[in-house]
Parts: sequence; structure tokens; C-alpha cells
Amino acid sequence: MLNVTPQVFAAMQNLDICALEKYPQNEIRPILPSLVRMTLLSPLDNTNSSMASRKQILGVLIGIEVVNSIVSYLQVNYHELELELKKELQVRQKSVYYDVPPTEFGLQTGIALGFERSDVTCKVRVVLSEIFNIQFQVAESKSFMHPELFEDSIYLEEIVDILCIALAELPSLLNILDLTDTLVHVHNGRRIICAMVANFPDYYRDVVSHLIHSCDEESIEGKLKLSLLTALSEMNPSQALFTRAICMENLKVSSFMLNLSLKYPHDLIAFLTGILLGNDQNIRSWFAVYVRSSQKRKGEALIQVRMELLQQLQNIVHLHAIHGLNDHFTSQGSVVIRLYCALRGIAGLKFNDEEISLISQLITSRPLPTQSGLRFVSLALCMLISCPSLVFSTTLEIKSVEWLQWLTKEDTFFGKQSDTTSLGEMLLLLAIHFHSNQIAAIGDLICSTLAMKIPIRPNSTNRIKQLFTQDLFTEQVVASHAVRVPVTINLNAHIPGYLPVHCIHQLIKSRSFMKHKVPIKSWIYKQICNSITPLHPVMPALIEVYVNTLITPNPSGKLNIEHIHKPFSKYEILHIFNASNPALLNTQLFSNVSNATSNIQIQCATTSQLLILYYLVLYEETRQLNILSSPTSCRKFKDYSTNFLSKLPVKYLLHVAQKNHNDYVGLFHPLLRLIVSNCPHLSMVEDWLEEYDVMHITQKCMPTRHMNRTLIVKSLKAVQSHPGLSFMVFKALLKLPTDEMAQYAELIVENIPKVFNEVVPRLTQDLYKTIWSILNTTLPISFWKTTLNMIMSSTDTTKLNIFNENIDPLRVLRCKRKVFYSPYMLVILIRILNGSVAAYRACLNNQVYGKQIVDKNGQIQSDSDREELKTALLASQESATVQILLELLTKLQKCATQCIYKLRLRESQGIICTYIHQTFITEPALAKLVHFQTYPTEIIPMMVIGVPSMHICTDYLLDLHNIPEMNKQIFMIELTSHLVLKYSIPKCLSVSKFCLNVVQTSISLLSTSAKFVYLNSVLPSLVRFVEAFPLLIDDCINILMITGKNLSSQSSLGLCSVQMLTKSNIKCFKESQKYVDLIDKAFETIVTKIVNRSQLY
Repeated sequence: MLNVTPQVFAAMQNLDICALEKYPQNEIRPILPSLVRMTLLSPLDNTNSSMASRKQILGVLIGIEVVNSIVSYLQVNYHELELELKKELQVRQKSVYYDVPPTEFGLQTGIALGFERSDVTCKVRVVLSEIFNIQFQVAESKSFMHPELFEDSIYLEEIVDILCIALAELPSLLNILDLTDTLVHVHNGRRIICAMVANFPDYYRDVVSHLIHSCDEESIEGKLKLSLLTALSEMNPSQALFTRAICMENLKVSSFMLNLSLKYPHDLIAFLTGILLGNDQNIRSWFAVYVRSSQKRKGEALIQVRMELLQQLQNIVHLHAIHGLNDHFTSQGSVVIRLYCALRGIAGLKFNDEEISLISQLITSRPLPTQSGLRFVSLALCMLISCPSLVFSTTLEIKSVEWLQWLTKEDTFFGKQSDTTSLGEMLLLLAIHFHSNQIAAIGDLICSTLAMKIPIRPNSTNRIKQLFTQDLFTEQVVASHAVRVPVTINLNAHIPGYLPVHCIHQLIKSRSFMKHKVPIKSWIYKQICNSITPLHPVMPALIEVYVNTLITPNPSGKLNIEHIHKPFSKYEILHIFNASNPALLNTQLFSNVSNATSNIQIQCATTSQLLILYYLVLYEETRQLNILSSPTSCRKFKDYSTNFLSKLPVKYLLHVAQKNHNDYVGLFHPLLRLIVSNCPHLSMVEDWLEEYDVMHITQKCMPTRHMNRTLIVKSLKAVQSHPGLSFMVFKALLKLPTDEMAQYAELIVENIPKVFNEVVPRLTQDLYKTIWSILNTTLPISFWKTTLNMIMSSTDTTKLNIFNENIDPLRVLRCKRKVFYSPYMLVILIRILNGSVAAYRACLNNQVYGKQIVDKNGQIQSDSDREELKTALLASQESATVQILLELLTKLQKCATQCIYKLRLRESQGIICTYIHQTFITEPALAKLVHFQTYPTEIIPMMVIGVPSMHICTDYLLDLHNIPEMNKQIFMIELTSHLVLKYSIPKCLSVSKFCLNVVQTSISLLSTSAKFVYLNSVLPSLVRFVEAFPLLIDDCINILMITGKNLSSQSSLGLCSVQMLTKSNIKCFKESQKYVDLIDKAFETIVTKIVNRSQLY
């Protein structure tokens, strides 16, 4: 029997009867069982086309004698045969040693000869019984006895006929996959299986998938299955790619997969590249393991693949020698270079001499100066570094050096062809890393260029490192050449590759510019001006290393560096800020700006301003840290004053960076940290918590009327008489961007007293306050000063200059009394007060730490005196602020007679209490200081209720009671009584007992006149103690009874047993009865409110 040809299989698969008619009888012999069965079965489709197809099949079968014998196999009673076979299978399962003798089938002369002489039914029974016997032996892993029937090729045709018909007639007993696993072990099993698959072509993929999934190349069975897979792929070559995909999916039979790929040599490079550089890590690892193991065993498939790759590589090199390396060949060469890099770095393939020679010829080619040529040269350079075997001989080394020298000369030419990166920048960066011995950075650069992860070992790069650092790029050449590289226009994070900024960053980091006295300031300044969004991630790092070289030019102390980089001048900084909206800046700053930087064009004002702002705050922090760490240094650093920084739109830029966080990913967080630590007044908590959600109040605004200065002036003048116009104008202002709204800032602030008049509706005042909060994000300090000048008291003739002075926190409170009756104005005032206190604290810190005191011996003197003075000054100032607010509350409460004023006073009290609470939480020591100083007792209840942080006073109440002054003791007892009434905790119980002891002791020691004053103040406190802790009833009643008895005795006698009778004593004795009544009233209150309270029992 002939093997099934690909043409016959394709015709059978497509049921192309016309094609089958053309083939000779011996070629279509294996598929006759299926054709005969098609003609004998009753058709399900009785259409004309179906009948015509049956006639065509009959035309093919006419004249073939063997068809009659196949018809006889179809006439067997397969139902009875199935029952007999099932019985046989049951007996086989029960008995391990069961073996059917030939005589059972009536074969007296043996299976082979008996099979030839027996009838049709017996032949089918014999073949199937032999199949079951082979299955049993394979399943039990017994010593395999080759069946006589399958060994002889004479019977193969009949066996195939029987098996093909049995597969169709006995589906419950026979399965083509099981038959495949069984017949693969017999001598002619491969031919039988191919014939069966040809009769059932729909099972081809199932059979192939099953074989691949269960195949082990190392075992004997696996080799048999590999042979079968090869035969099946030859029979159906159209499914080779599918079979190859199944191999990759199951991670099996690598050699068979490569053999399939060799049938399509034009697809070999792309296929191997996809395996090694694809996204599937499992496939990559599996193939790499195969290459390493097959390389040791000298596997035939891998050898054939290497020979094919070598042939294609030789064709590329040969065509280049004839026609030159045009774009088509450079693209092919780039793909081949990446493939060989992957084979070497990922799969661990070791190149032979022939491969090294051809690869060296390829990578040292000199392509045309095109984009594909630049790509080719970049990949060739990376392969030269990653594969040290390419320069192991002197000839190859000389060739590589010549090519690198040509590369340096052609760098400018290549750089002009690229819109993203140039080869020169990559060469510079490699040279920089080689000089600093940063092999890991070189590996990252090579891996990112090749787009693959391959190991770069330090010991393998010694020779190429020597070529770069000694023969091609000395450190001085690198530094002098890098500064002449033009900056990248419109630098942003979307630009891929290695840019000049990478080279400059690495050179500054290694301090090569300083060693060779190469100025770099102008280059960095130009690159800052040419940066746009999204921000390139290297720019913040570039500024950091540049600032480090400005402040600490010689951290190691080994080199005597005379050349020091210069910081940016104020004119250069102001030139960048001059590119933004003038309304966001103080115009007086730009009166003396130099024209030296006016020719530099700024591509994105916001990005450049954020970068230069990051430089400013980082420079100041680094400078102060350096002063603290190296106080004996004689260097004088350039100082950017706090006033200079406060006149820049720092807060506005910070909000812009937060709003566009995705565009400034690497800049926002470090910039925020620096501003919070150095300029806390520009980044207060209230500013971050406040959200300007004004969409609900801007739905009905003036969409058609243009906003102008005249309209705003008109609305502000009529804000009290016609607030509706002002309401509409304010809503329109809220729709403007912040930079456009800022141009009306001065005009808006000038009318703040009018807007917050009591006759103006609160909704209009709400809008105005929102506008003020938004404008506060532009130039806070200048805006605060302008606001304070409008609400200052008429008696304070000194106006704050927005350019020359800091804000004294105490001057903030020099306002008219009506400011404190207006909750909106008070909120603005408290906001300014918070900011001025934070700014003043930062200013004092700069003065203390800005300059160290050094003695004659160069030793740092103790700075404790200045630190204590600063702490005392801040404490006195902040406590004075709190005391002023508390006294103002007392006066306002006395003066508030009308109902409207009482309501406003309640709101003002809440605002002031909130400020005091935040102050106490920020500085707990300030709460102790304020209470040591005391304040009017009328506002103690309001403080305890309105300031949640008053509970911290319980920690030092005992210390406050040790003050010998009676007024302060009375204040502390009253404060304690209110606190324990609100915070009835065990700790307060001990404090209450201590207070009662103090009261009892003080009453026994005080004179009669002082006793009256003392009792008048502490009697209500005793009631509160008992109300908070009923456990103290006995102690309080004891104090009342003893004091009442003494006063009652003195009142009845009319004399003092201790003192002489004077006019003052006569008055005291007359008032004794009054205080006795007070004691009785306190006793009655205790009894009625506390003792008779049912909840106690």
C-alpha cells in the first residue's frame, strides 16, 4: 500500500471528486473505505447535486476490484460483533493473564495464515481482538510482543479497510485517538494511522493536537510519535503552521516545530523573533531551555536552523556588497541583528566562527543616512557591546574600531535625520557610563534600544570599555562635545530614545563639567525654556544634580576644583515668569530685567516656570542644609530672598501642577514637599481643603455680555443699592480663568468694605468671598497686604507696602470693629492672620539657621540663645494674637444689643473659636501659655464649648493651681469646673478633689474681705464640681458648712476676734449675712439639682 499523497488528502478533505478521478487507482487505494461507504449508505440529502456527487463517486469506484471486498466488510453484522467484543473486554478487565488463542477464531494454522483463509466476520474479529491486545499491553506497560498480523505489509490494505469501517460502525468501542496511541507502537502503525486520518480528514487537527500534547521527545514512544507527526505533516502540508502553533501552545516538541519552520524559510526569522521577543514569557523560557540543551547535544533541528539563518545572513551581506545597504536591506539587517542578539542573550546560543565573521561584516556596514540606517547602526552598536565574542580577535577589533571612528565622524549627519534622538547622544551616553563604570546603566540603555532584556556582565565589557574610554571618547572630549549639542526643542515625556538631556544629566552627576571647567548653566537654562507638557522625567533630576553641584561642588574633598558653576540670576528667572499673564506678577519686578535673555524663546510658560520654581526652592533648602553641615566654609552662596520668592506666583503654579497632575508626575510631589517645608504660608491646609465648586451658582450668568472693567466698577458702586447687578457680575467673574480674573484683583479688593456691609445680601457676599479665595491663589502676600490696607482702622495711618515689608501678625488685627461683626470679613482676616503667622515663623527660621556663629578656632558656638529667643518671640506673638481675639469677643458680647448683632456675634464666635482650636492643636504649649496669662472669665464657658482642643488643659491644671496669685487661682478653679463638667473622666476627678482642697485651704487662710471676694467667685464652681462628680457632695457640703458657720458667727457678733474694729471691718461684718445667703443658695442648688436627682439612685 502506498502512502497517502498530499494531493489525495487535499482532494479528500475538500471532497473534490473531479480531482480524485485524475489520480491512479494505487494512489486512491487508502481512501477507498470512505468512498465505498459514502455510496452504500442511504443519503440524508436527496437533492440533485447530492445525487450527482454520488454518481461521480461511483464513477471513480467502477473498475476497481477491491471495492467488492470492502463492500463485504460493510455487510458484517456489527451489532452482534459489538456484543462479543464487549464480553471480551470484560473478561480482559477481570483477568490479567487473559489471552485469546487463535483456535477461538477457528484459525488452526496461526493468526496470519488463518486471517487470510477466514471469512469476513472472522477477519474483523481478529483485527479488533489484536488491537485490544496491543492496547492491554501498552496500558500495563508489559514487554511488547510485535503482532504477526501487523508486521507483514501484505495485510495492511485489508487492516486499513477493516479499521476505517469499524471506526464508523463501532463508535462506542473504537476511537481514533485511542487507536493512534495503540498503533504508533506497531511496525506499520504510522502508515495505518495516516490512512485512517485520510479517510476521516476532519479528525486531522484532533489527532495532531493529541500527539503533541502527549509527546515526550526523550522517550522511545516520543520518538515514534515524532515520526508519526512528521508523516502527518507531509501528508497535509497546508496545516503546518497550525501544527507549529499547537507546539508553541503546549510547549512541546521543539525540534519538530523547528523542522516545520524550515519548510517556510522566508518566515523563519520572523517566527524565531516572535518566540524570543514576544510577550509570552513561558514560550520564551521554554525555547531558551531547548536551545541550551540542544546546543550541548548537537541537535539536528537546531543545526539545520542555524545553517538556514547563516545562509540568509550571507545573502544579506552579499547583496550589500553588490548593491549597497539601502533601506530594504537595512530593515532586514536590523531584524537579523535583533534575532542574533536574542539568541545570544536570551537563549544562550554560542556563535561559531562562521557566524561571528558574517555578523561582524553585517554590523560594521555603513548604511545610508536614513531613518532606517540610524536604527540599523544603533542596533549594531548595542550588539557590539552585548556580544564580546565579536571583538575577540585582533582583526575583528580593528574592524570594530574603524567602524566606531567612522560613526563618530558621521554622528552629526545621522543626528539630523532623526526627529526624536540622535546616534551621537547615544554614543555620548555610553561613553559617560563607561567612564563612570556604570555597567548596569549601560545594560539598561542597550536593553531599551534592543527592546529586550539581556544580561550584560562587567567582565565581558572590559575590552569594549577600553576602546570607548581610551581610543574614542576621553572624558574631556565627552564634556566639551556634550555642551555643544543643541537642546531638544519642545522636550516632553512622549519623545522616546536617549536625548541630550540624558547625557548632560549623567555628566553633571559625575562632575565631568567641573573637572574640565566646562560651563553648563546656559544649556540647562535653554532646555528649561524649551520644555513642554507632559514633563520629561529627567528634567527634575537634572535640576537636582545641578543644584548639588552649585552648593557642594566637591563632596569627596579629593579634587581641588577651581571652576564652580554659577546659579541662575534673578533676571534669568524673571525672564521666564515674564512670559505669563502680567496680572499674576508684580510689574515692578521687571523694571530692570536685562535684555541678555530676551532672545531665548519660551515654549511653554507654565512648564518652564514650574521647573525654575523647583530650582529656586530646592536651591534654598540645599543652601541652608549646607550651611548647617559646613559652617566653616568660606564660600558665599547666592541668596534668593524670601521676599523675592513671595512676589512670584508660587501658589498659583502649585495649583496648576495639581490640576494637571498627569503632565507633571515627577515634579508635583517634590515641589509640594519643598514649598511646605520652606514656605508654609503658601501651602496652608485651608487652601488644599477648600474646593471652588461654583457650578451651581453660575448656571444663570451673562453669556452674551463681555466682562470689562467699567461693568465691574458700576456693579461694585451699586452693590448696596442694586445688589442684583453685582450678583450677576460676580457669577460671571467666577466663570473666568484665574489668570484673567487676576487683572481685576485690585479693583475687587478696594470695595471690600462696601460688599460686606450689613445691607448687602448674604448670597452676594458668598460670591464675593469665593472670588477673594480664588484670587488668593495668585500672589497671596501682596493680595493680603492690599486687603489689609482696605480694612485697616482709620486711626492707623501707616499703610502696608506690598513690595518692601513683611506682614506683622499683630498688625493684621488693627481693624475696624465692624470687621469682627461681619463673619465674611472675619474669615478673610483669619485667613490672612494664619498666613502671616506662618510666614513670620518661616522668616525667623531663615534668620536663625541662615548663618552660624563660629568662634576664632572655627568651632560652631552654641545656638541655644538664638533658638530660645526665637521660640519666646513666636510664643509671645501668637499668645498676644489669641489674647486680642479673646478680648475682642468679650467687648463684642457686651456691645451686641440688637438681635441681628447677636446672631452675627454667634457666627463670629464660632470662627474665632475655630482659629483658636487650630492654634492650640498646632502648638499645644501655646494653650498652656495663654491660660497661664488668663483671660476674662466671662468667656470661659464659650471657650470650653467652642474649642474642642481645650481638653488638653487637663494635663497641666495642677501646675496652674500652684500660682500664688488669687485672681489666677480663681480663674483656674472656674476653668477647671467647666472642664470637668464637660469631660467627666477619672483624671478630672482627682483634679476636682485637688481644687476642693485648695478652696478649703484658701478660705481658712484669707482675710474676711478677701474671703468675700473669693467666695463670690468659687461658689458657682463648687456646684459644677458636684454636678460633674456627685461623689464630691460630702466634701463640698463640708466646705459650705464650715464657711457658713464662720460667717454666721462673725455676723452675729459684729466683731472680728483677730482684728481691731475699723470702718472696713464694720462693712465686712455687715456683708457677712449676704454671703451666708449665697452659701445657703449654693447648698439649696446642690440638694435640689443633684442630691434629689433620681438618676443617681
